[in-house]
Amino acid sequence: MPEAVFWTKDLTKIYETGPIQVRALAGISLELFAGELTVLLGPSGSGKSTFLNILGGLDRATSGEVWFTDHQLSAMSDRELTRYRRDHVGFVFQFYNLVASLTARENVQLVTDVATNPMPADQALELVGLGHRMDHFPAELSGGEQQRVAIARAIAKQPDVLLCDEPTGALDSKTGATVLKALKDINDRFGTTTVVITHNAAIRKMAHRVIRFHDGKIGEVEVNETRLDPAEIEW
Repeated sequence: MPEAVFWTKDLTKIYETGPIQVRALAGISLELFAGELTVLLGPSGSGKSTFLNILGGLDRATSGEVWFTDHQLSAMSDRELTRYRRDHVGFVFQFYNLVASLTARENVQLVTDVATNPMPADQALELVGLGHRMDHFPAELSGGEQQRVAIARAIAKQPDVLLCDEPTGALDSKTGATVLKALKDINDRFGTTTVVITHNAAIRKMAHRVIRFHDGKIGEVEVNETRLDPAEIEW
């Protein structure tokens, strides 16, 4: 069996707004494994993003445990979580969050300048097929190219895990397939443990495992014996 990179036990998250309580997670116990590309599938409000944010150290659980290898994230201080995010985690979100006044290369260098073991920004951009566009500004790039810059920025620090929240949500299907291919290629080439949140059920076909969320709980878990390349998926 591959090594468990993340494991959670009875993870709950409750958001309070005055007297109202919203239970976003209702006792999640789950393992995610080294080198695995996992898709989290489910409707809005099912707990996927909350779960991902806790894995990434962006949010804290109300109760339960969450571990990254032998580090208990649920017991870390804010400073320790900042160090964890810097050293171990790459994030890709639906919106690219690029700095408009910086070129693609300079946007990636924002990460490489503070990472402990980065790859050159040029290399990261080459890996996502943007070697010829690295001196262009975000306004000169398509939506798919901007998202691939965001992926290059995330992988440039050579993270152990890549956490992606709706990375194709703002893209058309053809452009989205190009972005997903970049994520799958990174997972295949470097063995980066990758977690992708999506509403798009077709994306499940490129994953090693698909975990369905519903009302803050885990439902069906699907294992793919044969993974498809995003170009082979019918959108």
